[in-house]
Amino acid sequence: MTPLDCFHCGEPAPGRPAITLDLEGELRHFCCQGCKAVCETIRAEGLDGFYQFRTENAVTPRELTAPELDRIRELDHPLVQKSFVSPVKAGQEATLLISGITCAACIWLLENHMAKQPGVISFSVNHSTQRARLVWNPEQARLSQLLIAIHELGYRARPYQADEAEQALKAEHRSMLIRLAVAGIGSFQSMMLAFPLYFELINDLSDDFIGFFRWFGLLVATPVVLYSAKPFFRNALRDITSRQFTMDLPVAIAIGIAYVASAWVTVFGGDEVYFESVCMFTFFLLLGRYVEVQARYRAGLTGNALAGFQPSVASLARDGETDIVPVHDIKPGDIVQVRPGETLPVDGEIVSGESTLNEAALTGEYLPETRRPGDTVHAGSVNGENPLNVRVVRAGAQTRLSGILRVLDRVQAEKPPVARLADRIAGKFIKQVLILAPVVWGGWWLAGADNAFDIALAVLVVTCPCALSLATPTAITAATVRLRKLGFLPTRGHTLESMKTIDTVVFDKTGTLTRGELSLTDSLAFGDTDIDHCRKIAAGLEKHSEHPIAKVFHEQPSVTVTDVTNHLGGGLSGKLDGRNIYIGHKAFVAGKTSAQPPETEQPPGMEIWLATDQQWLASFRMDDQIRDDAAEAVTALQQAGVQTILLSGDRSGHVQQVAEQLGIDRAIGEASPEQKLEVLNGLREQGHRVMMVGDGLNDLPSMAGAGISVAMGAAADLTQLKADAVLLNGQLMQLLEAMKTSRQTRDIIRQNMAWALVYNLLALPLAAAGFVTPWLAAIGMSASSLIVVLNALRLSKPPGKSKPLQVQQTLATAA
Repeated sequence: MTPLDCFHCGEPAPGRPAITLDLEGELRHFCCQGCKAVCETIRAEGLDGFYQFRTENAVTPRELTAPELDRIRELDHPLVQKSFVSPVKAGQEATLLISGITCAACIWLLENHMAKQPGVISFSVNHSTQRARLVWNPEQARLSQLLIAIHELGYRARPYQADEAEQALKAEHRSMLIRLAVAGIGSFQSMMLAFPLYFELINDLSDDFIGFFRWFGLLVATPVVLYSAKPFFRNALRDITSRQFTMDLPVAIAIGIAYVASAWVTVFGGDEVYFESVCMFTFFLLLGRYVEVQARYRAGLTGNALAGFQPSVASLARDGETDIVPVHDIKPGDIVQVRPGETLPVDGEIVSGESTLNEAALTGEYLPETRRPGDTVHAGSVNGENPLNVRVVRAGAQTRLSGILRVLDRVQAEKPPVARLADRIAGKFIKQVLILAPVVWGGWWLAGADNAFDIALAVLVVTCPCALSLATPTAITAATVRLRKLGFLPTRGHTLESMKTIDTVVFDKTGTLTRGELSLTDSLAFGDTDIDHCRKIAAGLEKHSEHPIAKVFHEQPSVTVTDVTNHLGGGLSGKLDGRNIYIGHKAFVAGKTSAQPPETEQPPGMEIWLATDQQWLASFRMDDQIRDDAAEAVTALQQAGVQTILLSGDRSGHVQQVAEQLGIDRAIGEASPEQKLEVLNGLREQGHRVMMVGDGLNDLPSMAGAGISVAMGAAADLTQLKADAVLLNGQLMQLLEAMKTSRQTRDIIRQNMAWALVYNLLALPLAAAGFVTPWLAAIGMSASSLIVVLNALRLSKPPGKSKPLQVQQTLATAA
């Protein structure tokens, strides 16, 4: 950090006049008054240690606008708090999601700052999830006051509401972890006693000592069977009831029979006990299932996937007053008021007000559309500058957004052919195992063998489908670990298995091939004011607006502009050093200045202008930029024999322009969510195996209709929850690495299945002939599983720094 970088956030601080503060005799520079104010707050509370502890620069604070303050104060309403606040003994407890945290020092600062606020009983932040737990006394402070106190430090806080899917994943993850721990402890303890006896490392043990070992084994194995193995028994009972056999049935029979037989021998006497086999068998099976549950749990950490798209409350206008009511109480004909920044909770028709609506959740377009009285609006759209009164036409499950989700659920309910084939094979295998074990027992019993039960148990254990059940999920999990390191996160078990057959990749445009947000591409100065100062003037005006165009300037250094007025559909006006300043569309600015407009070429994207009453100052050109690696990724896919298609709901000519720039084979624009699904279904009917890459809610039905759906890392939470994979870092080149890994995973699965088959062909005759004891069968089963796991773990190694051409050649060869 140079002396002229902001002391608080590290951004350049070239302000004129300079914004400075004397700290312990040293002059510190700041990029804006906000950073200086935060620094002063930290000093006033005696929390200067933050600057010594931090390992990353803080975020640049931004002043809250009036609509933002109003939305925060709405959180004080009891009906709004119902969804994320719960009463506790000391007061009220709220779970918050904090953004802007860059390092552990931020958490230290937040916790200490909040501890000084009146009414706060406790406040703690989880660094990994960035969730905070706030307990406060509502009689001493309102929730909105405490949230504003967080914003004062430059961080952002909003209610965290976990959806039902995440709650279920959490419970499953926690339960599986405990069961795995119990089985692991039981395995180590029982093997510690059994291993010396197996290999006769301890000789001349008395019968009493052996009996003690057996009773101790029973004590260790009982919680493993009754608690850790409980899911196997529960699923086996379900299989028997439904007559649809899964691998849990022979697993439960093997564990149950081995445990009961061992308990019988312990109490009444006999030759062998199998407690260590029971514990070890249960542990290995649970381990394989735990890693699968953990992958789904990580993928399901979406933080309230429906927040912002399906509001739970609405402002109902009645008799000249508004009242906050639950959305399910809204009915057609009601008038709902939607304030700036709020999400529309219903489909309806505007009866009064004019504003811009961001309809990205429905259309995928990043630019807002101006809506006036008489226009139709849909749930999920975000209101821009002005309040609207909307007459309800459809609410709840009848809205267009709900329709999109219903299409998604219907498509995802269809089980893929690969899964149905696997179910049939597994069912036949299990039936044969269940028939074989009693046949072997009957044969030896009729032959008069004393160890007929031991032989039958050995057959059941040695043929238990442990290696078979671990062959596919373990390989997929190992490959998932590998891809996570690359920023490609599969969220479904079939993702890697299905990616090996992809021959067509369909891209959404906005937020996928492009960045999904406006950025400043060019600036031109026309007067005697230099362009840097023009940008600061523009930022000083635009910081008073929440329009997407204004957000391009929010992070820019600014000067103070007063008397700012928002002119809907035109731009902003204000005063700087006694002069009137205007910024906005060219027609709006031309109507405010007496000077003739400069002659310029029409740029792609958007252009806004800055001027005074007598002079044009500058023009700023903005566009949604193509991602840096988009062209490289498209070219590499095509060279690997993969067809590329651009499918977008964008109504502008930008679709064809992007397709031409990237050399994409085919481009389709102005497509609704339903039309996108029709295109995908058409490709599948033609025999293509399709991957859909998108980021918006409008992509959900088509993503679900594709063989594989991939959501960009910046996508809406709901999109990530439903997608088959998430491209966390947004690097499209990782799609190629994922395909390569998919083919390697296929090879590993084939090797594992082959080993499981060879093992059973060798072990089964030996066990049926009486040459394999139950304990040896358990060791063989465990060794077989271990071989499968170790082979699969080869996939978890991160790939080398292969060049794109090498990846292409690998794909082409594998194909």
